[in-house]
Amino acid sequence: MKEIVLAGGCFWGVEEFFARIDGVIETDAGYANGRIENPTYEQVCYENTGFAEAVYIQYDETKLSLEELLDKYWSIINPTALNRQGNDVGSQYRTGIYYLNEEDLRAIVESKERIQHNYEKKVVTEIKLLENYYKAEEYHQRYLKKNPGGYCHIKLD
Repeated sequence: MKEIVLAGGCFWGVEEFFARIDGVIETDAGYANGRIENPTYEQVCYENTGFAEAVYIQYDETKLSLEELLDKYWSIINPTALNRQGNDVGSQYRTGIYYLNEEDLRAIVESKERIQHNYEKKVVTEIKLLENYYKAEEYHQRYLKKNPGGYCHIKLD
């Protein structure tokens, strides 16, 4: 199984979107690449922790390639928006691709270069090695399954 962490604004919708994809084995909502240990949602939102709301994804590369996964990711975000997606504004809502395996970097960079051709503005999605990741509180996990009317900045249907 392969792993990657993707940030695309509020993690509720991003997690639900990827959980529905054939070949995705596991997802969870969490916080990526920040400066403190074991952050809370309140710290991520209101303190300068440096975390992005993100989704950990474990997938079966025999069913879903990294390139296909990234194509799906690009389809749900605005990669030219800095520190915002939909109505959510703040650095925790930035877009980012956080890889765990160095061998994935080339495919990620090539994917970003391909998608850049679709935009006049610069694609600002960050690409970084995953430095740290903390699973979010339980009430954030499968949030839109538990709260079907909950806010989501992406179209899930």
